[in-house]
Amino acid sequence: MKLKIGETIKKFRKEREITQEEFAEVLGVSCQSVSRWENGLCYPDVELIPSIAGFFGVSVDKLMGVDDVAEKQAVEHYLSEFQNAISHGAVEECIRIAREGVAEFPNNYALLNKLMYALFVAGSNDADIPNWKENMENYDAEIVALGERIMRYCPDVEIRSEATVRLAFQHCEMGRKEIGRSIYKTLPTMESCRESAIWWALAEEEKLPHTRTYISTAYAHLWEAICRLIVLLPDEEAVLVFEKMDALERLMYDNAPRTGTWSNANFHFEWAKYLLKLGRQEEAFEQLRCAAEAAIVFDSRPEEEKTVTLLFGEVTNRRSDFDTADSRPLKEILRDMWLEEKVFDAVREAKEFRGILKRLG
Repeated sequence: MKLKIGETIKKFRKEREITQEEFAEVLGVSCQSVSRWENGLCYPDVELIPSIAGFFGVSVDKLMGVDDVAEKQAVEHYLSEFQNAISHGAVEECIRIAREGVAEFPNNYALLNKLMYALFVAGSNDADIPNWKENMENYDAEIVALGERIMRYCPDVEIRSEATVRLAFQHCEMGRKEIGRSIYKTLPTMESCRESAIWWALAEEEKLPHTRTYISTAYAHLWEAICRLIVLLPDEEAVLVFEKMDALERLMYDNAPRTGTWSNANFHFEWAKYLLKLGRQEEAFEQLRCAAEAAIVFDSRPEEEKTVTLLFGEVTNRRSDFDTADSRPLKEILRDMWLEEKVFDAVREAKEFRGILKRLG
């Protein structure tokens, strides 16, 4: 088996942003020696291997490139543990898992990205994280450093894009909008996205599943864009948009919209808020009842559920796939946080409103 130590040294050296001359000086060898290692012309002396591994913070096996399978299995275990923790809103546990993984594999970008994500989520102000504000401040520099490292060096396009978007958002959240905007501008446009363009290169048997996945992704983006539109419109027009979204959802899901999802509960809740602003209480109560039922169904959803629709095909939804920063059941969030908003003050003593609260437990 050919060792890939030269390739590994080159990769780690570039990630550290040091030149061959600087690296050679650290080791006490000539620059020509480093160049020959990286070009695969020869290997470093065996006495130097521990020093090189220690400098990069990796094991000797990792430096030699002989433990790829073991690393892959270990990383997959860390990622599985992370996903299980985030599906329960255990943000601190997510940070612990990601840090442990990064400590073992300091140059694994999947783990670095998860650590960045967990630190970012720890600063969420719409979850049951009491010290979220302190987290935003305390983790800011680390989030930025991780994001910049991933943007610069990660070879995986999806991980790099995800980290880029999060880095830009972090800058905006911390009041650095100009920096965030400049980063956002580096992202490709929708017209040049891979999901759209790759269709022409697919084999015939790949086209149907790919197209349905593309429809699902595009629909999610459309839904998000319409939600952003709502907050920019007068209340009367916003309510009309909610009605159109409801009709669109029924159309996309074969007249059987997703009634047991987090987004469905939030959709009906937001709709109710706008109806109350217009004094349409009975309609608002109906939407709140829909939100409550969706929350209850969501909290009791099975570990795995399959749905089949014409546009999306067969989709498997797993309970563990859901990401949240809140450890509470959704019906508790609806009852204790969402319904505490001032817009509901006018109807708190109404029989219908109290009945909804009772339904939520």
